[in-house]
Amino acid sequence: MTSQPTTPGRVLITGGASGLGAALVEAVRAAGGTPIVLDRDISALEGVTAYEVDVADTAAVTATVREAVEAAGGLEAVVTAAGIDRCGRLEDVAVEDWEKVVAVNLFGTVSVVRAALPALRASRGRVVTVASTLALKGVSDATAYCASKFGVLGFTQALAAELKGEVGVTQLIPGGMKTRFFDDRDEQYRPQDDSQLNDPENVAAAVLFALNQPAGCEVRELFIAHAEEGSWP
Repeated sequence: MTSQPTTPGRVLITGGASGLGAALVEAVRAAGGTPIVLDRDISALEGVTAYEVDVADTAAVTATVREAVEAAGGLEAVVTAAGIDRCGRLEDVAVEDWEKVVAVNLFGTVSVVRAALPALRASRGRVVTVASTLALKGVSDATAYCASKFGVLGFTQALAAELKGEVGVTQLIPGGMKTRFFDDRDEQYRPQDDSQLNDPENVAAAVLFALNQPAGCEVRELFIAHAEEGSWP
C-alpha cells in the first residue's frame, strides 16, 4: 500500500490574501504545511511568506515563482485561486477590462504552473486549478469570465494528460462562495440570496483532500457547491 502524505508540504497559493485563497492558507497551515502566497496586495497578511505580484504579468510572475521556490527550497503543490470578473454585455465591457479577466484567470494560471513545473516534477507534486461552474455553462453578461474559465478547464485537462505519472493535476469547480468576490459588481450582478453561497473553508478542505492523496492516486476533478445552489447538475 502507498502511504498518504502527512502534510501538504510547501503550497504556492495565488490570490492567497483573500477569499478562497485566504481560506486555503489557513487550511494548509492547520494541516502542518507551509503556504506561500502570491497576490497583488499582501499588506494585510501576517505570519505567512508572501510575494506581491500581478499574475497577469507573465514575466513578473515567472520571476517571482522562481524566487519563491528557491527561497522555500522546493515546492509540493500549486493552487491557482487568483481570479477576477467584469460583468456586462460584450459591447459594454471595456476592451482592456475584458482582456484583463482572461489575463488573470487563464494566462495567470498558465504562467504560474509553467514556472513551478521544475519544482513540482522534482517533488512529484500536485497542481490544483480553480475553474468555476461557469466553466461548464455559459451565461449572459459573463463572456470574459466564461471564456477564461472554459479555458482553465481545457488547459487543466490537457495538462493532466501531459503530466500523468509526473505531477498530479486536479481541476476544482467551485460554486459561488461567501467572499468579497462580488463586492465591486453592480447590484444586478450580485447574489440576491447569499444563503446559497458556500463557505470558502469547505472548498479549502476539498482542496486539502486532493493534495493529501497517496502517491499514485489522483483526484482529477472536484465539483463543490452549497447544497441548495442550482448550478448542478
